[in-house]
Amino acid sequence: MAAPLTSSPTTATSTATRSYALPMAAMTSLFFLFGAVTNFNDVLMPYLKDVCQLTDLQSSLVQFAFFGAYFLMSLPAGYVLKRLGYQRGIVLGLLVMAAGALLFIPAANSRTFGVFLLGLSVLGAGVTLLQVAANPYVSILGPANRAASRVSIVGVANNFGGTLSPLLGGILLFGGSAALKARLAALPVAQRLAEESTLVKGPYIGLAVFLIILAGTFFLLKLPELETFADEEAEVVPATAGRTSALQFPHLALGVVAIFVYVGVEVGLGSFLIRYGEAQGITQLSGFTQALVRGLNVAVNFIAVLVGQAPAPIDTTAGFTKAVGAVLVSSYWFGSLVGRVVGIPLLARINDRKALVVVCAAGVLLVLASILNAGETALWLIVLCGLMNSIMWPVIFPLAIKGLGGFTKQGSSYLIMAIVGGAIIPLLMGWVATNGGGLRVAFIIPALCYAYLLFYALRGYRVR
Repeated sequence: MAAPLTSSPTTATSTATRSYALPMAAMTSLFFLFGAVTNFNDVLMPYLKDVCQLTDLQSSLVQFAFFGAYFLMSLPAGYVLKRLGYQRGIVLGLLVMAAGALLFIPAANSRTFGVFLLGLSVLGAGVTLLQVAANPYVSILGPANRAASRVSIVGVANNFGGTLSPLLGGILLFGGSAALKARLAALPVAQRLAEESTLVKGPYIGLAVFLIILAGTFFLLKLPELETFADEEAEVVPATAGRTSALQFPHLALGVVAIFVYVGVEVGLGSFLIRYGEAQGITQLSGFTQALVRGLNVAVNFIAVLVGQAPAPIDTTAGFTKAVGAVLVSSYWFGSLVGRVVGIPLLARINDRKALVVVCAAGVLLVLASILNAGETALWLIVLCGLMNSIMWPVIFPLAIKGLGGFTKQGSSYLIMAIVGGAIIPLLMGWVATNGGGLRVAFIIPALCYAYLLFYALRGYRVR
C-alpha cells in the first residue's frame, strides 16, 4: 500500500541554513521498509493458506491482523510520540517491528496460525508507530516550499519496496532449490507442511536483524529536533460556522469512506491475486508472461543467495504457480510505482479530480472485465488496476480535508484511521469466496469499491 503521506507548510526555525541530506536518506529508508513489509503479506497470505491448511476466509485474517493495527494503534501512537519525540519514537517503532518479526520463529516451529497472526499484529503496530512519526517528520524536514518534493521521494521509495518484496518473497517461499523441492515432494503431507512452514523463518529473522541494526542507527543519528506542527488557526469561515466536528462535513465523512474502500480494494486485489490465478486453471502461460517471469527471476535470485538460499529458476512450463503469481503481484505494485512517478508531475498540469474520475471508472471496468474473462486475461486486467490506484490517495486526501478550517487536523486523523479498510475489505472478500461462490464472485466487491470511489470523484467531494 502507498504510504499515507501528507504535507504541511509549517517548518522549523532556520531550516534553510541546515543540511537535511542524512536525515532525509534515513527517512527514505523507512518508507522503503514500509512498502516492503506491507506488500510481503500478499505472498505470505497464500503461503500460510497452504501451510496451515486454511480457507480463503481464514487466510484473509493475515491482512486483518496487520491493518487492524492502524485502527487500534493510531491514537496511542500519537500519545507515545508526544512523550518520546520523533527520533525515540522511530527507534521504538523499529524495535516493536523486530519483536513482531521474531514471533515468526515460534509460529513456524509450531505451525500455529494464531501465533503468525500475533506476529503480524505486533509488526503492524510497529509500522503504525513509525508511520505516525515519519509522515509529519518528512513534511517539516526542511524548507516548506520543498515539502512536496520530499513527500514524492519517500512515496516512490515506498512503492519501490512494495514492488520488490513480493518478488523476493515468491522466490523464498515458493521457489527453493530443485533438491529441496524434490525432497519435500517425497515426504508425507503432514511432514511436508511442517518443513515448508520453516521456510518463512529465514526472511523474518533477516528482517528482525535488519530492524535492530536500523534502530541502533537511528538511535545514534544526530537527527534535528524539529518543532511539531503549529496548531491550525481556528478560523471560522462560512463553511465551518456552527459545526462542532469534522464529521459534520459531508465531503469529509464521505472521504473517510473513500479512503477506507481505496485502501481496502488496493490491498484486497493484491492479496487475492495469487489465489485468483490458481482458480483460473491456467496450464500454459503466454510467451510474454514466461519472459517476464524468467527475467525478474534472474534479477532477484542473487538476493535470495545472500540470505542463504540457492533457488532454482521458476518453472514457467507448468502453467500458473504461486511463484508465477508472486511475479504478477509485484507487477501489480509496480504499476502503482509507475503511476506515482508519472502522476506527480502530471497532476500539476491537469485537473486532479477529473483524473480521479478517469482512474475510478477504469477500475470498475477492469475488474468487471476480469470477472467476465478467464485465464491470463483475467489476471492481467487485475494487474492493471495497480496503475489506476496510484493517484487515488494524493487526490482523495486533499479533497476530503478541503474547507475544514480548524477541523483539518481532526479530519486528517479520521482519514488515517480509515486505513483499516485494508483489514476489512480482504476479510469480506475471503468470506464471500468461502461462502458465496468462489473468488470470481468475491471480486465483485472490488468493483463496488471502485464504483463508490467514482461516486466520490463525481459528487461526494463537494464541500457543503
